[in-house]
Amino acid sequence: LKYKPNTLLILEYDIIAVQEQPLMLHCQVDGIPPITTQWRRNGILLVDDQYYTMFHNGTLLIARFQRTKSDGSTDEGDYECMGQNSFGLVVSRRARVQPATMAEFHVQPRSVRAEEAGVGRFQCQIHGLPEPAISWEKDGRSVDTKDERYTLLPTGVLQITGLRQEDAGVFCCVAHNSAGVKHSAGARLTVSGLNSSVYKEPVILVGPENLTLTVHQTAILECVATGYPRPIVSWSRLDGRPIGVEGIQVLGTGNLMITDVGVQHSGVYVCAANKPGTRVRRTAQGRLVVQAPAEFVQPPQSISRPVGTTAIFTCQAQGDPVPQLTWLKNGQILEPGGHVKLRNNNTTLTIYGISQEDEAIYQCIAENSAGSTQASARLTVLWADGLPGMPSLVRAEALSPNAIQVSWKEPAQNSQEIIGYVLHIRRTTDPVEMEYQEAVSKVTLQQVVGDLEPSTSYTFYVKAYTSRGASKPSESATESTLGEVPAPPSLFIKLMNSSVVQAVWEPSSKMGQHEGFRLYYRRVHTPLFTGPLTFTRNVTQYNITQLDQTLVYEIKVLAFNQHGDGNATMRFVSLKEAVEKSVLNTPCDCVKDEQSKTSTAGIIIGIHIGVTCIVFCVLFLMFSYRGRLMTCKTVQATPQAERNIALDSSSSSQGALALNGVSRSVMEGNGSVAGKNRGDSNELERLFSGPSHCGDLADSSRMLDRSLVSYALNETQLSTLPLDDFSLVVEGDRETQFQRPPAEGRGASDRAVAGVTQQDQT
Repeated sequence: LKYKPNTLLILEYDIIAVQEQPLMLHCQVDGIPPITTQWRRNGILLVDDQYYTMFHNGTLLIARFQRTKSDGSTDEGDYECMGQNSFGLVVSRRARVQPATMAEFHVQPRSVRAEEAGVGRFQCQIHGLPEPAISWEKDGRSVDTKDERYTLLPTGVLQITGLRQEDAGVFCCVAHNSAGVKHSAGARLTVSGLNSSVYKEPVILVGPENLTLTVHQTAILECVATGYPRPIVSWSRLDGRPIGVEGIQVLGTGNLMITDVGVQHSGVYVCAANKPGTRVRRTAQGRLVVQAPAEFVQPPQSISRPVGTTAIFTCQAQGDPVPQLTWLKNGQILEPGGHVKLRNNNTTLTIYGISQEDEAIYQCIAENSAGSTQASARLTVLWADGLPGMPSLVRAEALSPNAIQVSWKEPAQNSQEIIGYVLHIRRTTDPVEMEYQEAVSKVTLQQVVGDLEPSTSYTFYVKAYTSRGASKPSESATESTLGEVPAPPSLFIKLMNSSVVQAVWEPSSKMGQHEGFRLYYRRVHTPLFTGPLTFTRNVTQYNITQLDQTLVYEIKVLAFNQHGDGNATMRFVSLKEAVEKSVLNTPCDCVKDEQSKTSTAGIIIGIHIGVTCIVFCVLFLMFSYRGRLMTCKTVQATPQAERNIALDSSSSSQGALALNGVSRSVMEGNGSVAGKNRGDSNELERLFSGPSHCGDLADSSRMLDRSLVSYALNETQLSTLPLDDFSLVVEGDRETQFQRPPAEGRGASDRAVAGVTQQDQT
């Protein structure tokens, strides 16, 4: 609680050391004294000797920095400072110590030939630590950079605009840092005569390069353009965003310099050379990438938690590229596992069931290619006086596939104030955070845990609670639940014949997995079973043969596994009933019979329909001719009947003919009416008006139907002559004659009925 995590440690970043010169590294630790400091290089602890001296204030002195010593070792590397007091140990961020160096020029200046009023440009490049400063000499003398026509860029580029004859000469690049000074080879500038009156298209000689920088550095985007008239150079961003004005400066005639760059300056920059007064332009572009070292958005905070509870630290950092997070415990890399978990890309550190051993200083280190940073926090485990000791002798015993009994002994210290126990339960393969608890009375030193999974390992531990808090967790006990026997399979019996039955079974998906099956069968009332017949798990049927058809049998099947036999499924089967049913019900080809029945029924129905149609047609023709005959006969016998005939249009919507009150006429004698003249036809046409004559078969049929309806209502008949007394005789092509054939037994005295002759329109 007396710990100041935010002011623990200060150490400079990367350091450039001068060869054979002394070097001091400073480390500041703030905390409760006494504080001891130590240093390590590349992870190896340093000790005071002839090379290194460590002061009480945390400073490390390297007497004479050497890149390579006589024994092959080096002072170059990553240095860390460690501070420790009674509360714990912390480690600083790493500082890389490198020797000052100066390499050879890898880009030498080249000679330039340019026209008067044109542009001359020289460039040189050299690597060194620290970054060498570049200057230029002309003919052995330093270039006067006060002349606004001379632009010296921090990248070592020299630009000369508006060239004159006096600018001609030999230019040399000079690089210098703490490691020394070096001169490049010379390059000559030649200025030709004035030729400014000739028009020249704008041309970009040098465009911006792709740059990757760290925040707070300076970006130089070069753009050198030539042409006549002299082009105008402008800058823009490819994404259309404004470049801004703060920290922006134009060097020379078109170079863009951005000081103190930030992440917001990243993007593609476009240099445009425009011909004055026109839209003619040339462009070049370069990408600027600004990286940001890691910095904390939410550093971890020191916390205090009672023993047995859960502690959570949160650490969030930002940067470009995205920083990686690493956790330390008392200066050592923290490996997750057991009750310590790291989640969400290491942003959350969770410690379950904390104990005194978890009390320490925890550090979060955020690091990317642009830099690193660290923050620390302390976990204090609270331990109240008078808390009970931890329960002892924890035992677990499996009772069934779903239950385990856990027992323990009460603590040896301060057990009189215990108010209860908490049993912690989890599957052994589950993470710690998946555990759950069950409260137990203080008078009960055991608990049966139910609803567990068969053949599964579980881990248990117990805590004792008082009004002041909880005890330390007890030792863990691990036990597996018993295995589970398989559930009864489904059983089906199929009668094959009078002495064979087939047993078919299906395994159940419930309870334990099965390894095989056992089959038993016996005669009913017989004490012993035949079997067991054992089958593998992939066999699901068996034929039982040589059975007595007069008896009843009992059949049972069960599944088994390594934990034992499951319950059996039983069925009873009577072969006698099966034989009787087979005798009564002779087997047949049902499909064939159905097809035969279907075909026969279709033929019978077709015959019935055909006969019905034929009968109907014959009756229709007979009644039509009969009606026509009787109508014509009535007109001949009783001409006066026409006044007794009326068409009753109100009695039928279809104009039915009503022949009410017509008296029957019986024609007797030997007279013949076959020779009736043409006037009879005219008489019929007058009585039955219509488009056709009396002989029209269709019209006669309709009139006959209507006459029958009227006669049925008046209980009268059109004629008393029997139908079978007539026969149809066809004479010639156009005449049809009805004659009364001589009845058997009547002789010559029978009278002939007159026939009506008319034009045959059928």
